[in-house]
Amino acid sequence: MTDILRRIEAVIADRRAALAADSKLAGRSYVARQLEKGPRKLAQKLGEEAVETVVAAVAEDDAALAAEAADLLFHLLLVLGGRGVPLAAVLAELERREGKSGIDEKAGRRT
Repeated sequence: MTDILRRIEAVIADRRAALAADSKLAGRSYVARQLEKGPRKLAQKLGEEAVETVVAAVAEDDAALAAEAADLLFHLLLVLGGRGVPLAAVLAELERREGKSGIDEKAGRRT
């Protein structure tokens, strides 16, 4: 199930490395163009995609929700990749939480 996410993560890492070597790449790649904007703009775009996903969840059909959720996941991967945080770290955190009560898990988080 996560193979597509890992493939997207690899593309983002490749574009990030290529952008560091050749700043002209941003004009030819959506991913590079987004990465070039920096973490603040990446986070802003992620927020926009989150809002669009919420709107689709309450006001649109299932296909629209799936499309917006795909955009949200893609832009989350961009934020992670822009910061150099591997998807594996997110998956490991989910695995760490698995089987725990959500209430207990949240109470045990560092503040």
